[in-house]
Amino acid sequence: MPTQSEKILVAEGESEVLDLVAQQVLTPLGYPVATATNGPAALQAALKFQPDILITAFDLPGLSGLDLLTALRSQQSSAYVIMLGTKGSEQHILEALRLGARDYLTKPVREAELVAALDRATEELRLRREREQLAQKLTLANQQLERRLRELTTLYGIGKAVTAITDLNQLFARLLDGARQVTESEIAWLMLTDEQHANKLVLRATRNVPPLAGLKLNQPWDDGLSNLLLLSGEGITLAGEPLAKMNAGRIVKAAVAVPIKAKDQVMGVIVAGNKTGKPFTERDQAMLSAVADYATIALMNARLFQEIEARARALQLSYDELRKAGGDAAAAARFKEVQSRLQHIHASLDAVLRGEVGPLSPKQAEVLRLIADRIDQIRRSAAEGTTA
Repeated sequence: MPTQSEKILVAEGESEVLDLVAQQVLTPLGYPVATATNGPAALQAALKFQPDILITAFDLPGLSGLDLLTALRSQQSSAYVIMLGTKGSEQHILEALRLGARDYLTKPVREAELVAALDRATEELRLRREREQLAQKLTLANQQLERRLRELTTLYGIGKAVTAITDLNQLFARLLDGARQVTESEIAWLMLTDEQHANKLVLRATRNVPPLAGLKLNQPWDDGLSNLLLLSGEGITLAGEPLAKMNAGRIVKAAVAVPIKAKDQVMGVIVAGNKTGKPFTERDQAMLSAVADYATIALMNARLFQEIEARARALQLSYDELRKAGGDAAAAARFKEVQSRLQHIHASLDAVLRGEVGPLSPKQAEVLRLIADRIDQIRRSAAEGTTA
């Protein structure tokens, strides 16, 4: 017969009954068994042995079965209790059931009745375990769904911020808040490549970095992690001794870092970390990569607007110079060239506004329309011979 997994404590003052139940029935069936001959010993054994099933007599010496049941319930015991009593002790059954007993057998105990009671007990315990496992799975599933909802809500908010916030410092702060939320981290920082030296990183934003770290924004900093990503272009999670050897290890005990990159060009790095040392998962790295993608979009948009504004200013200067130069042939040729450039830029802006390059936010579209209108105004003014 296969070994049974439920542990059973038998508390009985009569040696004959104790021997029958423990040695002649339970042990041959393969149950782990502990015994006690009086109430105090039974209570001590129950607290130490933590039985799944308790078989106890009503009339235990030193401490009655009901008192034992009361004491165990006060200790949050979940044991399945089978009471043993003689004829005439039926008046105690209701009280025992009220205190949590699940079954009752009358002495002299018959082996068949005991085996049937054990079958009922093991079946109920099995169902109880299954319910607990299902409840745990349901709780875990709900927690995971809640986290996914928080992640999606955070990413949606970051997406709106990328299209609505034009100030990069504000946007970086929003990105780091989102990075901490999706990775459930305490600390985060963002670094970008130096415009003069592409192989160097500059600290652009931080969240909850301790003041004692002595870090300064817009200054180069080698955290030990980010330069690795600058070379590899791949994300990384790190904790323990390897991280402790880096400058980042002076701030956090576990970290996850991902690159901010457009195609194969790494433009920066986002790092999130915690002080507890709890390692980050692949899921955390994936969610942080989603935040980094929004950072890439923000940086590309910023560069696009800067380039368009610079070209518009250059064209305005060229136009002003032409107006001052007069109407000679050379000036006319330069004027015609500028008109052609203006027309080309205007056509490019129209393509962007039509979504041929990529989706635009209402704020981005509004800025581009203003620039296009300004260029068109310059063209018309030049054609009419008036100052724009």
